[in-house]
Amino acid sequence: MIASLTLELHIEAAHSLKDKRQVVRSLKDRLRASFNVSVAELDPGNVWNRATIGVVSISGSRDYLDGLMKNVERAAARIANNHGAEVDDTFVEYL
Repeated sequence: MIASLTLELHIEAAHSLKDKRQVVRSLKDRLRASFNVSVAELDPGNVWNRATIGVVSISGSRDYLDGLMKNVERAAARIANNHGAEVDDTFVEYL
């Protein structure tokens, strides 16, 4: 099974692309380190106050992936809030 989590972020505290990159980089690094998942920015556009982050993991157990993605989602919301951002929307897909 493959689980894919998409996070839509609104970065209120960002006033430049540099601010956005700092928030996104911190979020990606902390999720990778904490959960051993693959993380990437999906739309590297030049909009400084929005970002889309993709998180992917593979396992033989859908139950494990479901719990993992819920934990990643909670952690992402907490990390984003600490950096002046918020998670506007999330979407989980299982393949």
